[in-house]
Amino acid sequence: MPLFAPCYTAVSMKPKSGLKKVAKTRKGATRMIAEAELPTRYGRFRIYGFQGRGPMEEAVALVRGKLNGKSVPLVRVHSQCLTGDVLASERCDCRAQLEFSLKKIAATNAGVLLYLPQEGRGIGLMNKLRAYQLQDGGMDTVEANEKLGFAADARDYDFSAQILKNLGAKKIRLLSNNPEKVRQLESGGIRVVERVPCQPRVSKVSRSYLQTKKRKMGHLLEGI
Repeated sequence: MPLFAPCYTAVSMKPKSGLKKVAKTRKGATRMIAEAELPTRYGRFRIYGFQGRGPMEEAVALVRGKLNGKSVPLVRVHSQCLTGDVLASERCDCRAQLEFSLKKIAATNAGVLLYLPQEGRGIGLMNKLRAYQLQDGGMDTVEANEKLGFAADARDYDFSAQILKNLGAKKIRLLSNNPEKVRQLESGGIRVVERVPCQPRVSKVSRSYLQTKKRKMGHLLEGI
């Protein structure tokens, strides 16, 4: 089995006997599989694992505070990025956004970082690397995805909305620059009372990538 298979492919596994008591059936087909304490350099969180109906519907939620209390939780819905989040690539701003979001959420009374296996805006790791190869030949991130036969952004946020509702976060402040993410979450039954910009410092290498997202995908980015 490849080294990264557990993190980057959906593996159907029945929970061990100890986890059967933890797993809970939620609304629809969304299930909370496990939960545990997660101390991080940014603060202490509680981590939850969720599964849905489809093979790619797996996610983790890092939760801080009471999500259905007086404070409207600050939420980041973050798509997995091996090259950025783990390998510190500067082709994108994914790691910078992840760290920025963790710091912001850790400083609030209530918040969630939802981490989803939507590599390459939903096209998967190998296809993302193929897109990188096309970008090295002169295409931008949208042109490369479309050349490979994919939409510019193939992500769907219905599963994210179900998880947030299961956690009790039906009204949120969303850390995002993406109006489509706001629209989809609201269509899924989440009330987004405020869009909070998620714009950490931009590197020289990632600037053109962000300019493409602003120009062709409608992302709301100041100073780009």
